[in-house]
Amino acid sequence: MPTIKVIIPAYNEADSIALVIKDIPEIVSEIIVVSNNSTDATEFNAKAAGATVLKESRRGYGYACLKGMAYVAEQNEKPDIIVFLDGDYSDFPEELTKIIQPILDNTVSFVIGARCKEHREKGAMTIPQVFGNWLATTLMRIMFGSKFTDLGPFRAIKYNDLLALNMEDRTYGWTVEMQLKVLNRHIPYTEIPVHYRNRIGVSKVSGTVKGAVLAGFKILLWIFKYGFKK
Repeated sequence: MPTIKVIIPAYNEADSIALVIKDIPEIVSEIIVVSNNSTDATEFNAKAAGATVLKESRRGYGYACLKGMAYVAEQNEKPDIIVFLDGDYSDFPEELTKIIQPILDNTVSFVIGARCKEHREKGAMTIPQVFGNWLATTLMRIMFGSKFTDLGPFRAIKYNDLLALNMEDRTYGWTVEMQLKVLNRHIPYTEIPVHYRNRIGVSKVSGTVKGAVLAGFKILLWIFKYGFKK
């Protein structure tokens, strides 16, 4: 069985993080929670639930993901697959087996958990989120011939391919950067429909006007950056 590690960026997710960890299938060899300067009991609760807990004081989703990757790179045993998952319990961690299956079948190297409307709980995605996903994936389809329909955070990728992407975004553009680089490198990918529910707590991105605007700007910046390169 391939070695699978999960990286969970988390900022003040004390009420949800243990639930996320509990629902992750046992096939995962290590769960890595990166506390992104949390001020609540996120770190304590994650450690008590059995996760490896790292601290990243610089605020930003990308910073947290990069911290988790740096930790994995230092380990003697490298994983075959890395799964990224949010710590707010909006995703269904038990669907990880579904997310990684196309990689295990060796048909693709990258899988997005697509938050399809028919599988989304009412209100789970805000109007700005829905519009932002539509705009970003539409632009990627027009400019790059992409088949992505979502920028979902629940995703899996072969570890060697993840390293080859040379990820660099520190904040809101992490997810779209990964997808654009997958397209640019012609890495085989697919989407798997996943369920999505209302998160526990308030979103630090879509839950604020500032967060939504900055995220939208960063996503479009990455798309047009790669569009001009093309």
